[in-house]
Amino acid sequence: MQRDCDVLVIGSGAGGLATAITAKKHGLSVLVIEKEPVFGGTTAFSGGVLWVPGNRHGKEANPGDTRAAARAYLQAETGNFFQPEAIDAFLQAGPQMLDWFERETAVRFVPTLYPDYHPTVEGGVDVGRSVLAAPFDTSALGPDLKRLRPPLATITFMGMMFNSSNADIKHFFNATKSLTSFAYVTKRLAAHALEVARHGRGVQVTSGNALAARLAKSCFDLQIPILTETPALRLTLEDGRVTGAEVPGGRITARKGVVLACGGYAQDLARRAGIYAHLKAGGDHFSPVPQGNTGDGIRLGEQVGGAFDAEFAQPAAWMPVSRVPGKGVFPHLLDRYKPGMIAVGADGRRFTNESESYHDVGAAMVAQMRAGGDASCWLICDHRTIRKYGLGHAKPAPMPLWMWTRTGYLKKGRTLADLARACGIDAKGLEATVAAYNRGAVQGRDDAFHRGETSFNRYLADPDNKPNPCVAPVAQGPFYAVKLEMGDLGTFDGLKTTVEGQVQTRAGAAIPGLYAVGNDRASIMGGNYPGAGITLGPAMVFGWITGRHLAGIGISEQKEGAA
Repeated sequence: MQRDCDVLVIGSGAGGLATAITAKKHGLSVLVIEKEPVFGGTTAFSGGVLWVPGNRHGKEANPGDTRAAARAYLQAETGNFFQPEAIDAFLQAGPQMLDWFERETAVRFVPTLYPDYHPTVEGGVDVGRSVLAAPFDTSALGPDLKRLRPPLATITFMGMMFNSSNADIKHFFNATKSLTSFAYVTKRLAAHALEVARHGRGVQVTSGNALAARLAKSCFDLQIPILTETPALRLTLEDGRVTGAEVPGGRITARKGVVLACGGYAQDLARRAGIYAHLKAGGDHFSPVPQGNTGDGIRLGEQVGGAFDAEFAQPAAWMPVSRVPGKGVFPHLLDRYKPGMIAVGADGRRFTNESESYHDVGAAMVAQMRAGGDASCWLICDHRTIRKYGLGHAKPAPMPLWMWTRTGYLKKGRTLADLARACGIDAKGLEATVAAYNRGAVQGRDDAFHRGETSFNRYLADPDNKPNPCVAPVAQGPFYAVKLEMGDLGTFDGLKTTVEGQVQTRAGAAIPGLYAVGNDRASIMGGNYPGAGITLGPAMVFGWITGRHLAGIGISEQKEGAA
């Protein structure tokens, strides 16, 4: 293979495709290569949410929000890692990027009601900074549909993705109680069966699968090739400038630049073993991130002098997960927030507010190990709670539980002491913990960790549970538990870059012709997780900035470039 282009993008997630689309729309020829047989990267597995302060969708819900408030919030959240120039560029370009993509491409977003994850911190808000990729009919991809990465299997139901409002879920679990829901479910199943018969998979997608599909559709509309099963073996250099990449059977030359967009190092087992504190201490880690995210972009950058530092206290976006026999890894995105669920360590004691973000709960799990415990825990509830909300991959009524207790995924006990023995945790500690928790819970209080006292805690809880949507007693046996272990949604440490994305050497010099976006670039969040979409938001914003820079447009220029 001998090909040339202006811009070569290595990787096909949101950061890489956003860069490719932007560069192409501004007059450059672009080629995207992807080592896996499917495109979409981690984006296709994700929730599809972008954190973009000042976006027009959010302004409708929170017109009083300001860029100054968002800056103050990020300064408080990032602490010693605050990068004023990069943060200012992100806040200025973010709303412009969102409007540009909606105007110029097939990418569309819808508002969400997500609060910032720490809304009580200075500059935090209760709504308005996160947007969600609009649902998409992937049959529009035509023959390229077969190359779109499917959604994570453990978060689908019979291969179907549910809509962002969870209306589908409510109908499915009401199907035996409501004729309306029964009719809805029957129609949905019939439509899904027809999709599978026609296309080999469901085509009505949401969340990150919709974002990946919309970005890919925009690439194909612009005649940007996405070459799958095409790994970059090494970068090529001429007189100190990166000029392209060697691929199996040939070379691709890039006149303007090469963009590393390989998704970080979440599956680089050797690198993460030397960085993650719980792994260094002998713990385990089970990432739902695609297996292909093996740090290729970072290694390619290092090979030509790019600087990588593992400097963040929390080097990845932590995600508590459970291992589902025969299914894979299940990310605990929703159940932890529901009333009547608590998390305990091996001593049977609670250690955190279960309704904080996945990253914060993960950081608390890591802290347990530093304190001499285990970087895992048990999410526990009673019979009433599991039948109402489910637990992990086990679904609520009317779906049966026996299949999950039989495989050992769910532990069950007639009493708390029975459950403790099944889990291998301290029975007296668990009984004391539940008794202390229940004393406040009957009145809707969490006296130990103040669960439900922020808008974010309450957002994914149960508003019908009064007076606190996050808190209810753990009282009615039998009792159930699922083991939560450490996982992640992607890495924060990455290559050092300029604001425009140029990869830098250890001395701070930009390497001519080499750029990094997405998780190959060090996060501006400093190892913290301020809100829903703080990975995809910066990935697309800085991808847009990098694409414009390759076309000769500076950050301070307000013109939008060629359509």
